[in-house]
Amino acid sequence: QVQLAESGGDSVQAGGSLTLSCAMSGLSGNNYCLGWFRVTPTEEREGIASFYTGRMNPYYVDSVKGRFTISQDSAKSTMYLQMNSLKPEDTAIYFCAAGVPRDTYKLCPPLSAVFNSWGQGTQVTVSS
Repeated sequence: QVQLAESGGDSVQAGGSLTLSCAMSGLSGNNYCLGWFRVTPTEEREGIASFYTGRMNPYYVDSVKGRFTISQDSAKSTMYLQMNSLKPEDTAIYFCAAGVPRDTYKLCPPLSAVFNSWGQGTQVTVSS
């Protein structure tokens, strides 16, 4: 059973940085989609970054491209989201997610339908 647990959420000033961590267990092998999503105060869910574990070629949504970086440690037990140049509109609850790719090309876009295991979320608040 896949289990995910986020940590690292905090309150920061605009322009600051945070790194979120996602402790992962129950993943066997190297055939997974991993990603980060967020739910805004207006309850909008947005997939922001994702990748296939078999190749590190991540997707980023335009709103975070160039500011956020998704990565995984060498032991493949922790996933990270490095967030720089934070803006008030980045305020949200951030969730990490895992799933098994459903297509031949192992595409893992940051879409909810691709992922079936979720963490409990961690709050990020960015003040102006």
